[in-house]
Amino acid sequence: MSKKRILITGGAGFLGSHLSERLLNEGNEIICLDNYFTGAKENIEHLMDNPYFEVVRHDVTSPYFAEVDEIYNLACPASPVHYQYNPIKTIKTSVMGAINMLGLAKRVNAKIFQASTSEVYGDPHEHPQRESYWGNVNPIGIRSCYDEGKRCAETLFMDYHNQNKVDIKIVRIFNTYGPRMNPEDGRVVSNFIVQALRGEDITIFGDGQQTRSFQYVDDLIEGFVRLMNTPKGFTGPVNIGNPNEFTMLELAENVLDLVGSSSKLTYMPLPKDDPKQRQPDITLAQKELGWEPKVQLREGLMKTIEYFDEYLKRAK
Repeated sequence: MSKKRILITGGAGFLGSHLSERLLNEGNEIICLDNYFTGAKENIEHLMDNPYFEVVRHDVTSPYFAEVDEIYNLACPASPVHYQYNPIKTIKTSVMGAINMLGLAKRVNAKIFQASTSEVYGDPHEHPQRESYWGNVNPIGIRSCYDEGKRCAETLFMDYHNQNKVDIKIVRIFNTYGPRMNPEDGRVVSNFIVQALRGEDITIFGDGQQTRSFQYVDDLIEGFVRLMNTPKGFTGPVNIGNPNEFTMLELAENVLDLVGSSSKLTYMPLPKDDPKQRQPDITLAQKELGWEPKVQLREGLMKTIEYFDEYLKRAK
């Protein structure tokens, strides 16, 4: 297999670092682009000695030039805490980042992959969500910078494909967890695990009956690679997520059980525009990619708990 030169934006992030590792192990050359807003050098430290791994500090809102075969566009803060911190910067990252990377793909004739999100469905009226569903998004809410930024990026990808024949792939990522998540990013899995390990109260928003579908990071990365390797002309979008649905209370109970923690549950008001349900229909991924998740919740949670346990010990 010939060595590909692959650019990964957001390559030092939670997902980007796992993707970098996977593609390096497959014998490719990686350019990892990151501005470290939410990414971290420690996520990719173990890859730095590899001569085929190059790290560039760069913000995708500015153009970047390189000769590459493939581009994975992952750059964007993805947790509400981070994307609401600077909403203008968030939407610029999604929209201008897409324009800059699509421009590069067009110039060098590279295949380009967009990490989109299940948030394009908003607070869905369809359950589970299929790729054909147009969504129910508030364009002026506190989550809009992320939701609408990602929706606009999908539009740009399709327009570059239709108008300029750029070879594109679009994935819609559903809730993903695993080692190298940022412990401060406010996502529910990392929140629950860190609180349980510290013996703090577990914070449940709302009544805890809202549902999410959690997939382990290795399953997601497998979906990424399979989608990128589909024939030209198949663009997606494709849902990649675990269709097993859990309430927040069920998740909390699993985490407490696995950690062996005596933390108590505390209840807080539900944040504005927080979706009540989130579950992917993965029929398309099964049909076109031969993909479905392999790692069950408790197995994935154990690996994630081990990571955070080590992380918190180092941080002391």
